[in-house]
Amino acid sequence: MAVDPLPLKHPLLGDVHAVLQQVEQAAQHDPAYLNTAEKRAALLVVTGAVEQLRAVQLRLLANADDVAVDTGARNVAAWAELAMRVDSRETARAARLGEALDRRWPRLAAAFLDGRATEAQATVLVRALDALPERLGPALLGRAEEYLVEQTAEFAPRELKVLGESVLEKLAPEIAEEEERKKLESEERAARRATSLSMHARGDGATDIRIRVPEHVAARLKVYLESFTSPRQPGRPDPADEQARLPYPRRLGEAFCALLERLPAKVLPQHGGTATSVMVTIPFDQLTSGLGAADLGSGDRITAAEARRLACTADILPVVLGGKGEVLDLGRARRLFSPGQRKAMAVRDRRCRTEGCSIPAAWCEAHHLRPWSQGGRTDFDDGVLLCPWHHHRAHDERFDMSRLASGDVRFTRRT
Repeated sequence: MAVDPLPLKHPLLGDVHAVLQQVEQAAQHDPAYLNTAEKRAALLVVTGAVEQLRAVQLRLLANADDVAVDTGARNVAAWAELAMRVDSRETARAARLGEALDRRWPRLAAAFLDGRATEAQATVLVRALDALPERLGPALLGRAEEYLVEQTAEFAPRELKVLGESVLEKLAPEIAEEEERKKLESEERAARRATSLSMHARGDGATDIRIRVPEHVAARLKVYLESFTSPRQPGRPDPADEQARLPYPRRLGEAFCALLERLPAKVLPQHGGTATSVMVTIPFDQLTSGLGAADLGSGDRITAAEARRLACTADILPVVLGGKGEVLDLGRARRLFSPGQRKAMAVRDRRCRTEGCSIPAAWCEAHHLRPWSQGGRTDFDDGVLLCPWHHHRAHDERFDMSRLASGDVRFTRRT
């Protein structure tokens, strides 16, 4: 960057001008001609020099409010964007860091200026030091600053962040626990205030859900969702496991759908004295043919194949209509396998009965080999355990399901 000719009244300007002359000379050398040891040494020296010059710049920014006042700029960052063609947001961040070092943390500022600390280290430590409670007093705050500055000789920013978060426990364990409690309570209150969920229909059959919840809620949800993804048996993953080859976000999305479908109605609030339920309405002829669509109580529509699959799922009420719209069947008591039948299938099948699938029975759903819409009976011999992934395949019109001699089932994509 070109430097405007200015009267060098202050030694700082003369020193910086001399540095620039040396930089111009250094720029004449082609690093391609350096050997490995020389490149390593040059990188260390150049990087250190850049960091020390950056420390000088931040110190200048911290004391440049009058520059903005004289030029009518909002602040020094706005002036810098116009005068030096730099990002004002980055300059504002640098100015804040410079102010913190220059006015609150002199030991860290000195370490930055003499090359013992980098900007990244200084940024992490300023954040850690600013987070310490003021009631510690100047003496204890000074000890914390001195201790953390000493660690810059050995630890990178990531490790310094951890040390900074635990410095109070090291220097003042008698109050660290109380401060941690206050910090956690404040974070929990803020997380609750920020909790939200919004839905946006994309118009292509999918809906975007954006949710913000407290960390402990997200952690619990993650455990629940991962329990619906392919749980691994000891040893190497099964290469035949189709779901395991899906991207992780896709698997979590599928798991979220499975979680909602298996949420028992008895745990939900009652509406009008009855348990909350989702009702799927479909004409009988469309249900048996697999053609057409079904209506959800929300006003949305799904395919007949999806309605068939949902009819196997707890707390989904299929409403089957006759030719004149009269209700032919409401409910699913005659179509759902009993808990006893379900347990017997788990003993018999032990896993998802899809060929090559190793998902254990505890994670599977009971499926009618002959759909109830085609006259299938809710008998033990007519049931088979399928994992949620393959249960979707069983109701997907793009796949054929065949029974093997071993009792397993095989899915083949239709051509």
